[in-house]
Amino acid sequence: MKKLIIFDMDGTLVDSSITLVNAINHVRDNLSLEPMRQEDILSKLNDHTINSAQYFYEADSFKADHEIWFSEYYKDNHKQELRLYDGIKELLDELKEKGFKLAVATNAYKISTKQSLIYLDIIDYFDAVVCGDEVSRAKPYPEMLHKILDELNIEPNKAIFIGDGERDEEASKNANIDYIMVHWGFSNYKDEDAVHSINQLKERILEF
Repeated sequence: MKKLIIFDMDGTLVDSSITLVNAINHVRDNLSLEPMRQEDILSKLNDHTINSAQYFYEADSFKADHEIWFSEYYKDNHKQELRLYDGIKELLDELKEKGFKLAVATNAYKISTKQSLIYLDIIDYFDAVVCGDEVSRAKPYPEMLHKILDELNIEPNKAIFIGDGERDEEASKNANIDYIMVHWGFSNYKDEDAVHSINQLKERILEF
């Protein structure tokens, strides 16, 4: 039986689509760039083939100011715009009751991630939370998954990673961790083996 369930955050645990779009456009406004359309932002959030800093902010790489402005928007607006997907909290309760370790691996900044998990009242479920700015290379590279495994002293074959996009799937392959794709988020990446409901997800987890 598996010991550890690792979740992506945005589009998997948390419906943050409005906040992500608005936060990115808040950064763009501070950079004197025109706002981007919602569909143009959401369609590229999980695209590991692009330079995200260039695409969103016309920069070679993400800068400290980007994080400050992004997290500033999150802090001021997450209470109005963030929500858990239906059934997530009940799923976390059941997994903890069954003895699973739980973790989050997200490319989001640590500051905004903690703000989100605290506001949504789920941070205490997780034994580890690793973010994109805590590793040298974020997903699709496996570093944050390796960091979680090392922190919790769990072997890759005892873990499952759950995400909503190709970036997550590639990270799990690179870390040699089993993967489950969910299709209730805002990723436009399609996978015929993806699950579409919390009940389906729970069944898949317990099959491993």
